[in-house]
Amino acid sequence: MGISSKLQVISVLLVGLLALEAVSYNFDYGNAMDKTLLFFEAQRSGKLPPNQRVKWRGDSGLKDGFLQGVNLVGGYYDAGDHVKFGLPMAYSLTMLGWSVVDYRKEIADLNQMGNTLAAIKWGTDYFIKAHTQPNILWAQVGDGDSDHYCWERAEDMTTPRTAYKLDPSHPGSDLAGEAAAALAAASLAFKPYDSSYSNLLLVHAKQDELLWAAAWLYRATYDEYYLKYVVDNAVSLGGTGWAVKEFSWDNKYAGGLIYVREWNNLQYASSAAFLLAMYSDYLSEKKIVLTCPEGQVQPSDVLSFAKSQADYILGKNPKAISYLVGYGQNYPIHVHHRGASISPISVLHTAVSCIEGFETWYRRPQANPNIIHGALLGGPSKTDDFSDDRSNYEQTEPTLSGSAPLIGLFVKLQSLSGYPGKLLNKNFISNQDFQACPVIQLVSLALNYRFLSSYITNTIPEASRLVTIL
Repeated sequence: MGISSKLQVISVLLVGLLALEAVSYNFDYGNAMDKTLLFFEAQRSGKLPPNQRVKWRGDSGLKDGFLQGVNLVGGYYDAGDHVKFGLPMAYSLTMLGWSVVDYRKEIADLNQMGNTLAAIKWGTDYFIKAHTQPNILWAQVGDGDSDHYCWERAEDMTTPRTAYKLDPSHPGSDLAGEAAAALAAASLAFKPYDSSYSNLLLVHAKQDELLWAAAWLYRATYDEYYLKYVVDNAVSLGGTGWAVKEFSWDNKYAGGLIYVREWNNLQYASSAAFLLAMYSDYLSEKKIVLTCPEGQVQPSDVLSFAKSQADYILGKNPKAISYLVGYGQNYPIHVHHRGASISPISVLHTAVSCIEGFETWYRRPQANPNIIHGALLGGPSKTDDFSDDRSNYEQTEPTLSGSAPLIGLFVKLQSLSGYPGKLLNKNFISNQDFQACPVIQLVSLALNYRFLSSYITNTIPEASRLVTIL
């Protein structure tokens, strides 16, 4: 193929891409939020309430902690498995609490305050039980290794439910800090509705003084002690600096790249988008414009990038697939999730054993019998490739920590009906901006640009140089 022919092909591709960009995507963010809340119900452990909306789930883990002489019934399963990991669960609750605190009116306007507070309380009730003494916090229930060798419903669990705790002899400041932050954020969320419960949450939250926890404790109490702790320790504890590029359940320092890891990357995209939506609000409130070497970034630019991430998740992507299960007409149907992939106990009354689960259900080519609405999957590769395969856990497994930030993000976007979604000019970003304005590290990775780049370079490798100057 000659140069002129290749340029003609590139021109056709560009026209096609522009046509796709012109397609109207009328996403219902309120509906997406409702489905995301359903995912939290699907992940519940313990005795399910009468108003449980996800009917294919049943009671499970009713003896968690009993071998250790403590009641650890309740909480959430982490992902497609049945381990209750304290750190990502606490992070998820912090994100939910933060969403309620900053978007209280917007959530109420969608008539979702009850469901959102219920999602928070299901987790905070568990952490209150797990915090048995001031210096003891039960950190995990279940063993990841044995659990991953078994494919069975939560209602049929036969794997060990070993519980692990943090105490002075077995420290874990990351989880202790995140749990304190979650309880402090939840305390603020519940304060207008249940002051007694709000106060109880705050009592448990005051046991830790790490940066993330102290920041939330200051917001919950306005006690200058916590603010001083943050100011005095931010540098020494690594909470500031240009090297921080990620905000997620295991890194609470703001910044981050939209494509971070091959494994379950959308959890990082959802966290970054939520953070930017919040950041745009703070910039707007203070009437601040970010000044960078080659231009200015308006709060609306920051928000429009956050919107682009939400839209990508919901279907505005090269695969035209929604990575939020149950949303839209085209979404993955082979989700890597034990409960969703096996017929429910209401249909299949006999227990499904570990081996039977793998042989009969895990390897079957048919779609999962249960739709796990609102599950945010791991998502595509850096080249936008995605394989809807149950064994492809890096891309098809959902997580609590990926879904939790979507509540605030979707609520914010739903409140802006008619928001134009304008993206920054691609020529605005320069190499110097990466060092000068950390937020631009996110903005410069706008998904429209990544879509264009990966689509052209994968189709015509020789076009790589053209992409760099677009």
